Amino acid sequence: MDAHSGDHQADHGPCVRVMDGRKILFDGEGFFNDFNDWSEAVFEMLARERGLTQITDQHWRVIRFMREYYAYHGRAPLNRQLKEGTGLSVMAMEKFFPDGLKHGARRLSGLPNPKTCN
Repeated sequence: MDAHSGDHQADHGPCVRVMDGRKILFDGEGFFNDFNDWSEAVFEMLARERGLTQITDQHWRVIRFMREYYAYHGRAPLNRQLKEGTGLSVMAMEKFFPDGLKHGARRLSGLPNPKTCN
């Protein structure tokens, strides 16, 4: 059960992984099933698995903004809001994360799968 293969996991079902001493349920594409299962330690483990070996202040700025925005608004920020909230360009943020913003940063920040959102 591996929630981090290089391609998107549309054909795989949900899986439970033990990370940071807890059982965490991921959907078939590696997104958290529960926003509250996320932790900084789990983020760091998942980031390393996806090839993000150097986590910078800019990575944290994006991840924290996405989580705070979702916690407050109940939805992911739009690119415009992400740009305004972090002070970073969308193009730069896309390059920070393997798989970009939608499938990279969103997955690593614990936000739900965009396919399952209303």
